[in-house]
Amino acid sequence: MTTTRFAPSPTGYLHIGNLRAALMNFLIARKSQGEFILRIDDTDAERSKQEFIDSILFDLEWLGLNWDRIEYQSKRLERYVSTAEDLREMGRFYECFETPTELDLKRKKLLNMGKPPVYDRAALNQSANEKLSIKAERGSGHWRFLLDHERVTWTDGILGKISIDAASVSDPVLIRGDGQFLYTLASVVDDIEMGVTDIVRGADHVTNTATQIQIMKALGASPPSFAHHSLLIGSQGESLSKRFGTMALKDLRASGLEPFSIISLIARLGSSQPVELYYSLEEVAEGFDLSNFGSAPTKFDLNDLTPLTQRYIQNLPFEEVKNDLMSAGVPSNLAEPFWNVIHENIKVRSDLAAWWTICAEGAEPLIDDEDKEFVMQALILLPAQPFTSETWGKWTTVVKEATGRKGKNLFMPLRKALTGMEHGPDMSAFLPFLQVIKAKV
Repeated sequence: MTTTRFAPSPTGYLHIGNLRAALMNFLIARKSQGEFILRIDDTDAERSKQEFIDSILFDLEWLGLNWDRIEYQSKRLERYVSTAEDLREMGRFYECFETPTELDLKRKKLLNMGKPPVYDRAALNQSANEKLSIKAERGSGHWRFLLDHERVTWTDGILGKISIDAASVSDPVLIRGDGQFLYTLASVVDDIEMGVTDIVRGADHVTNTATQIQIMKALGASPPSFAHHSLLIGSQGESLSKRFGTMALKDLRASGLEPFSIISLIARLGSSQPVELYYSLEEVAEGFDLSNFGSAPTKFDLNDLTPLTQRYIQNLPFEEVKNDLMSAGVPSNLAEPFWNVIHENIKVRSDLAAWWTICAEGAEPLIDDEDKEFVMQALILLPAQPFTSETWGKWTTVVKEATGRKGKNLFMPLRKALTGMEHGPDMSAFLPFLQVIKAKV
């Protein structure tokens, strides 16, 4: 059975970059009728917050990315302790005592010599007595996995054949000096024990994948299939990594964007397939194929989500927006005909309330100075309420005859005076819903 996972850290809010990995792993599982695991990477007790966990769960549920089971790494610490001990017994785990400053100096020295900034394994040359002396002075050190200096190869689901020389990579730190288990170890243990078969994540994890493959093999496990999606860049080619804080899913939701507008764009972004507006996750999964994605950095423009949201809402049947209309105060007997009239002018769901407010409370008239006399004369000729679908046509005909105005010079000032808007629904159909008119003679 195909098993995938999404493993966010609850140290912040989910953003559009996180969503790519979540959605791809979800779609792979759903397309194969497999299992999708949500795994909360909360080993960092200091930075992990319950508010972020709650937000992650809410965001995924809002998008419809429902998980089959949820796991918390903070509840699995004993398994990481046990695995760390196994690695020590194998001779694949060693303690180091360099400070961050010392490590930084080593890196800079190697870079100045034109060499890759790879950890020199100095700790391996320290005797037991030397380590005891350093530990007495500095406290516990951090623990690194001893890599085999050989090439690590795999066929990536997106990038194709990958080969990384492990000698060009520093032995990864798996446990910090304060005892915190880092992602590389916890993720390996979980992926093995949870039977994860497929992993999709960002291209910035390629080197991590090479080291994790070695750790998995050292533990006697077969690595899953890996795929690394391209990283997002802005519409002008700029890096988005520092702007992800402004693209939190909670903020996109608050702006009125629809879940399926986001999913439809992200599901095709960076692939050879054109963006298609979907209305169900089953449709998205059916057309999803990793082989369609490329390795080049992928342009993402937040503005692309606006027309998708607009199209999505405008095509919704009445039953899908009925509750929104009720919440906006539209009487039940008027809700469906009102939706039929205004749906093509809705960009986000909150627009429903704005349009009904125009009808129920009246709009602040928008009247240009040169049109004041014309509008005043037209309002005198406006028939008494209630209005019908024929009122607009009859009224504008009378106004045209009385003033000589026609075309846009006739219709636009009247629309603006009654609705306060330059654009909107067909006035013949909309006028019957107007209950209050603020424009006065």
